[in-house]
Amino acid sequence: MEPIFDFLRDFWWLAFPLFGVLASVGGAWERGARRRHKRRLEVLHAKAELKAAQAAARGKPVAAASLPPVTAPTATQISAPTEARDTQTTQLERLFATHDSVTARWLEYELDVAKMIAFPAMSDGRQPLTAAFLRAKRIADGLRPASSKARLTREQLAEYRNAVADFEVAFDVAERDARRLRDSSFSEVERKRLDTAKQLLTVAIDEAATPAERQLAYRRVREELDGLISISDEAIEVLEKKVMLEIAPAATPTETRTDAATRAASEPESGSEPEPEPIPGNRPSTTPPPKTAPWPVPSRGSGDTAPGRVIHPKPRH
Repeated sequence: MEPIFDFLRDFWWLAFPLFGVLASVGGAWERGARRRHKRRLEVLHAKAELKAAQAAARGKPVAAASLPPVTAPTATQISAPTEARDTQTTQLERLFATHDSVTARWLEYELDVAKMIAFPAMSDGRQPLTAAFLRAKRIADGLRPASSKARLTREQLAEYRNAVADFEVAFDVAERDARRLRDSSFSEVERKRLDTAKQLLTVAIDEAATPAERQLAYRRVREELDGLISISDEAIEVLEKKVMLEIAPAATPTETRTDAATRAASEPESGSEPEPEPIPGNRPSTTPPPKTAPWPVPSRGSGDTAPGRVIHPKPRH
């Protein structure tokens, strides 16, 4: 025991850095435990929402008290004093802003084909968390009032607030799970097709590519994604607009020339002048000209006449 006491007597000052190390390790462990607990609650809440939606589809209502409380930091939470101070219009405006924000984040996955390829689970309704999010979205959309000036009872406002909170939490959980899975649910051959479609999509929306290259890449993208990912009509329309961004202006001169040729063929020639009608004075006259006296001519008969003298002919009786 004496060596131990000697060591403690000589190195007692080591206790202070050891306390600091142990405190930092304990703090990190506590923060990790909180994150794990919060993630576990979010997963449980999403599963409970999924079960509630399934039960509601079967005609068996589930009480809201049976669902676990929402503790996610991104959920819409309004404390009791704040709720007492705020008017109903202000609360609805806040809920509308949260509702619209989550919807806009979801539309980024639904309308962007590149994000569909990168995170296919967000567009796959067969995934449990994605299905729970879609059900929560339907419930929140159904409970949303027409405007912030609508008159709601306290129960209706609380119901819509809970629906928006469930909608936001369900989206966060589904998004996190989709980013974790990525394309791991596909086979090796299917992953190669997704990589090929991603490369072709870059060419299809590249403004430096020629119209023929963009059209060919667009068709190849549709062929590669056929049977792998279900693309909505709205996403196809957005992609076609990007592909046609440089093709439409190139076709304008041709259309202009075609329209000009059509108008020229349909309209009469404006530069051609009508043939002038013949002037009546130029027509040959059928009336004989009147008889006039002959012009006086110089005499050529006698040499007595001076040169240049005019001799008028004598009239005949």
